[in-house]
Amino acid sequence: MSKPIQPPAWADSRRLDAIEAVVIGASAGGVDALSEILPALRAGADVATLVVLHLPRERPSLLVSIFAHRCVQPVREAQDKEPVEAGVIHFAPPDYHLLVDKAPEGPLLAMSNDEPVNFSRPAIDVLFESAADVYGPRLMGIVLTGGNQDGAAGLQAIGSAGGVTVVQDPQQAQVPYMPEQALARGKIDYVLTLPQIADLLRTLGARGAGQEREKERG
Repeated sequence: MSKPIQPPAWADSRRLDAIEAVVIGASAGGVDALSEILPALRAGADVATLVVLHLPRERPSLLVSIFAHRCVQPVREAQDKEPVEAGVIHFAPPDYHLLVDKAPEGPLLAMSNDEPVNFSRPAIDVLFESAADVYGPRLMGIVLTGGNQDGAAGLQAIGSAGGVTVVQDPQQAQVPYMPEQALARGKIDYVLTLPQIADLLRTLGARGAGQEREKERG
């Protein structure tokens, strides 16, 4: 078993140790931003990742083919009623909201064709709010570059549930409006550049890492 990677000095390692799922939202400029951070997720990491990127509704998504060779983790388009799987990157399909449902056997992915939210389907807020209900403090939410306010309310829901909230530094974002709206809505734990977000993700998902760090502090 590889030695856990230490979190950045500015990060709260106790909260990071608890994370079981990461939800990420992006819009305009999102492919470039995701290309910088998703490869940081380690093979075998015990954390699930769910991504909403605003897509044209009328065309098939190419995200799996784009990211499959860039990421060490498996990349899949989410399917209705499929288990949320640790160590896998799940992309929302076009024209469906992606949600997380509670089930006795564990969290499940769910699809909805309800009305667009913030003019978007899939919508970031829908994923973030449903995941916050399921995971609470075991969830990290990340809002990246984009041109509308989608994700701002969802990120606050994650924070209210005790989860970790992250926003891309608007000054570094290809399209700063979405990060700016997330910051305007309320308190955010971390405002980070893409390399810093990658550093954060790189530390996630090795169960027992927190105990090892406690022994080192000892």
